[in-house]
Amino acid sequence: MSKDRTTPARIGQEGARALAIHWADGHRSLYDVRDLRLACGCALCVDEWTGDGRLDPGSVPEDVAPRKIQPVGRYALQIDWSDGHQSGIYSFERLRALDPSGG
Repeated sequence: MSKDRTTPARIGQEGARALAIHWADGHRSLYDVRDLRLACGCALCVDEWTGDGRLDPGSVPEDVAPRKIQPVGRYALQIDWSDGHQSGIYSFERLRALDPSGG
């Protein structure tokens, strides 16, 4: 995978329900914020040994939103969610793979 595909050029919220990432290769990914919350891969949300999901989608409010988004080094984002969850780290590679448009 090309480094440009997994290097964000700009990251920002678009309205209350979407997060946009403009990648260095020119592609734009638009994510529904609740879908991102449900895709959290931390040990609280996914069993580390089996890979089975632990997160009950019904426990995540429909209006969940990022309260704070901060970089983790040069490889990921950490999102502090309005439902109190803050341990998930979303690598840029994983975010590109989660792109709803398949880009």
